[in-house]
Amino acid sequence: MTTNLQVVEAACARLANNGEAITFTAVADHTGISRTTLYRNSQLRAVVEEHRSHTHDPHTLTGLAAEIAHLCTGLQAQADRISNQEERLRHLEGRTTTHRHRNAS
Repeated sequence: MTTNLQVVEAACARLANNGEAITFTAVADHTGISRTTLYRNSQLRAVVEEHRSHTHDPHTLTGLAAEIAHLCTGLQAQADRISNQEERLRHLEGRTTTHRHRNAS
């Protein structure tokens, strides 16, 4: 089974190999995944941004801006994952505390 992540990776690679611009619109057209989904899904967005950053010269302002945007996207994705894990831990700790109080009664 092919995941959206794999489909987006393949589309970006095809666009790059064909010398085409890697844009959210182009990736959406090649994959059938909406631009909204590409923007909102942090993993898919990071893939597109990563491929876009490779098409820019890293020593130009555009290249540096693309690299900074890519790094910000990656940091936000990590922050989202950490927040999700912290919430799961709080939930589990709450269940453990409730379970201990019931056993003590």
